[in-house]
Amino acid sequence: MNETIQQLQQGDKRVLARCISMVENETTGYESFLEQLTFDKHIPIIGITGPPGAGKSTLINALVKHLTDQQKQIAIIAVDPSSPFNHGAIMGDRLRMSEHFLHPNVFIRSMATRGSLGGLAPKIFEVCDVFRAANFDHIIIETVGVGQSEVEIAALAETTVLVLVPEAGDEIQTMKSGVMEIADVYVVNKSDREGADTFYNNLFMAAHTNIRNGWEAPVIKTVASKNEGIEELLIAIEKHIHASNNSDKKIHLLAEKAMMMIRNMRTKDISIEQIEIDLKELTTKTDFNIYRYIKKFIQ
Repeated sequence: MNETIQQLQQGDKRVLARCISMVENETTGYESFLEQLTFDKHIPIIGITGPPGAGKSTLINALVKHLTDQQKQIAIIAVDPSSPFNHGAIMGDRLRMSEHFLHPNVFIRSMATRGSLGGLAPKIFEVCDVFRAANFDHIIIETVGVGQSEVEIAALAETTVLVLVPEAGDEIQTMKSGVMEIADVYVVNKSDREGADTFYNNLFMAAHTNIRNGWEAPVIKTVASKNEGIEELLIAIEKHIHASNNSDKKIHLLAEKAMMMIRNMRTKDISIEQIEIDLKELTTKTDFNIYRYIKKFIQ
């Protein structure tokens, strides 16, 4: 195990891939492996979220191009919706980020949500720690884009970037109570489209009324497909990482992370398939009560 960790720290991509698979599949010894991980430096985790069609993958491609030009080592986790048949990722990182797939400084991994309602994959916290142990400079996470249920990303990423497009103008009011509040940086992508300026102004006002911990989320215009606004976005991300680099913020993120991992560990032996089998039989009885049924799982 020590040899594996040493190879991981030296940047062996094959070992990295095997370690991630071991953690995802909960192979025997994975818990001991995680307990032995050490991190020599702080590696920022950047969450990219937003509705489908906002251009998140294109934006990440542009961000990664800028970072690799600076000789940075980048890890990307593309969280995909699960196949209903095999629980695997169905969209695929190679299709969306093929430009960087063979770049020696970039490692891309798809992870399936496997039914998670928060927009993240069940083992994503642990996989991020594997990437941290491999000494990447940045970890970028692209979520599935399912709207307000994606708030889990705020418990994982130091900086959460919410990507929107001008056509989303009517959605701002409904989004305020959910995913809008988790954003540290707002992006108006495809800002060369009609209505972009009006949308930008409305979003700027929304951000101004949602100042958290002294940080007012900036609004950045981008046209990711043309590589426009990417440098400004990176500057905004770096500013937030620097501004949030305090002990209270780190402890809060760590507490959220611990809570979610504890929750996942406590429910890992509960199968939705078995619950369906149970309920198919139990619901035929006139005295069925779902609260009595779930009690056996929480005692």
